[in-house]
Amino acid sequence: MSVEERLAEQGIALPDFSKAGYYGTGFGPMKPHHVVGPVLHLSGHVPIRDGVIVHPGRLGEGVSTEQGYEAARLTGLNTIAGMKHALSGLDRVRGIIKCLCFVACAPDFPDVHKVSSGLSDMLVDAFGQDMGLACRATIGVQTLADNICFETWMEVEIDPS
Repeated sequence: MSVEERLAEQGIALPDFSKAGYYGTGFGPMKPHHVVGPVLHLSGHVPIRDGVIVHPGRLGEGVSTEQGYEAARLTGLNTIAGMKHALSGLDRVRGIIKCLCFVACAPDFPDVHKVSSGLSDMLVDAFGQDMGLACRATIGVQTLADNICFETWMEVEIDPS
C-alpha cells in the first residue's frame, strides 16, 4: 500500500506543493530541499495549512500540549508533501533518517518531546514503523518565525537512481 493510500484511508489529503510551491521561501532565501547521494535534505517545515499558521504561539503560554502535538502532526504531513515535491513522488523514499524539531515554548515547559511525537506519529502512520520511525531530537526555543509553535528539518534516505 502506498503512502498516499495509507493517508487516504485515514481521511488525510496530502498538500500539493507543485501548485503553490514550498511555503518556506516566504521566510527568506532558501532551497526547499537538496539531494546528496542517497539522502534528501529537507529545509524547515512548519504547521501551515492553506497558507494559515495552525496553533500560533508558544507551548505553555496559550498553546496546549495537545495543540502542539496537532501542529507537529500537520508539520509531518507537510514534510511528506515536501518529499513528494522534491522527488516527483514518494516511491524513492527508503526511510526517514533523522528529524531535528524546534518547539517554541515558555522557559519552564517540560513536554517538548510530547509535542514532537505528533511528527513521529504522522511519519509512522504514513510510512509504517520500519521506514517512518526516525532518529529525533527536540529543542525548546523562545520563538520561531511568524509566531509558529513547531518546526522541523529532516534527512530522508532515498533510492539514488
